[in-house]
Order: sequence, then C-alpha cells, then structure tokens
Amino acid sequence: MEPIIHIEDVHKHFGKCYALKGVSLDVNKGEVIIIIGPSGSGKSTLLRCINRLEEFDSGKIVVDDIPLDNAQNINAVRTEVGMVFQQFNLFPHLTVIENIMLAQRIVRKRNDREARDQAEQLLKKVGIPEKADYFPGQLSGGQQQRVAIARALAMNPKIMLFDEPTSALDPEMIQEVLDVMTNLANEGMTMVVVSHEMGFARAAADRVLLMDGGLIVEQGTPDEVFNNPKEERTKIFLSKVLK
Repeated sequence: MEPIIHIEDVHKHFGKCYALKGVSLDVNKGEVIIIIGPSGSGKSTLLRCINRLEEFDSGKIVVDDIPLDNAQNINAVRTEVGMVFQQFNLFPHLTVIENIMLAQRIVRKRNDREARDQAEQLLKKVGIPEKADYFPGQLSGGQQQRVAIARALAMNPKIMLFDEPTSALDPEMIQEVLDVMTNLANEGMTMVVVSHEMGFARAAADRVLLMDGGLIVEQGTPDEVFNNPKEERTKIFLSKVLK
C-alpha cells in the first residue's frame, strides 16, 4: 500500500538553527501518528512542512500522490489536509456556525444551505450543537477548539494535522478535546498529532514517534515506546514526563 504521506530526507533551517536534519517518514491511510518530544525538537516544524506552511530546504514530501513542489500542488494538498493549531484562530466577529461555513463556501463552493447543513452536523459530532449562534468569545477554550476541529472537518479532509491542540487549554478542558480526537481516530481518519498528552498517545496512536534535535530518535507502537524503549534518549524523556 502506498503511504498517504511520504516524507523523504527533509531538512529545514531557521538561520543557524537546524530544525529538521534529514527526516524521513511514511504515514499510511487511516494511521494515527503521535509525535512526542521536548520543546524545540522539530515536531511542529515537521507537521507544518506537511502542508507547506513551512517551506523546507531540501528533501521531498508527497501527500496523497501529490508532491509539494509547486504552488498549484501545494494548494491542492491544502484542500485535502485539515489543520488544528494551538490557538483556535476563529474569526471573533463571526458566529460559530459562520466560522464553519466560511471556507466551505469559498473553497468548496457550497451554497449556504449545504454549508449550514454540514456545519450543523459537525457541531453535533463535536458535542456542541447548541453553540451554533454564539460568538467565539462566549465559549470556553475547549469549546473553541472543538469549533476549530469542526471547521477543519467541514472541508472533508483526507488527513488531519494537530499541532499541540490542547496546550493552550485549562486542564479541565483538555479531555473534551481529546475525546473528539479519539472518536476521529476510531472512525479511521488519518491523523498526525504533535502532543504532550501521553495518556492520549498510549490510547489512540498506531505509532508513537519521539523527536529530538531535528531527528526521529525512536518510533514504534505505544507499547514499544512507552514500556520498552530502545534508545537512551527516549528513556530519559519519558522518565521526566511520565508520573
């Protein structure tokens, strides 16, 4: 089976900072990859390279058989890849349902009825159908992040990327977002997730990757990585984050 994401020898510099040092990775359709590691290890940079929000210096990335090598291809890939960030990035002057409808109308060319129907279904899916006519500022952080997930799903993406989606949330709001993501994983959505939530990684991942210093240091099933890590760097990291 051809991977839906193929990353080959990708390098990325930010000035003198060497963020990615020849990273290679294949992600299969329906697979849930969770990337863990210390801050500054290249996790978010790798994620952002997958839909070319960051331009990499060398190497190759192919998403759903489309190489990220020209503007037309990059735009084609972005229509098939949903991304959820640490911050919710909702438009504060639009209601929840208007936030979810906007890109559907512009990019997918759906009429208002189609876009609204899709938005209403997705608000039910993420558990907040009653918030449709609220403004983002009237919602909790967890509710705003669930709206951001619904907005990404409204484009019917083949792949979802999550960049530390719970890191800006209060502790009591984290689980409600993780529950939505777990449901997506169980439904077979291809997902690449950067996260510090080790319990979620154990429960939802098909593969866990540890990154450090711009490299994938170790990868394997959650059981392999958490219970029987091979690399000393992995053991040190886990000893600090697992209680």
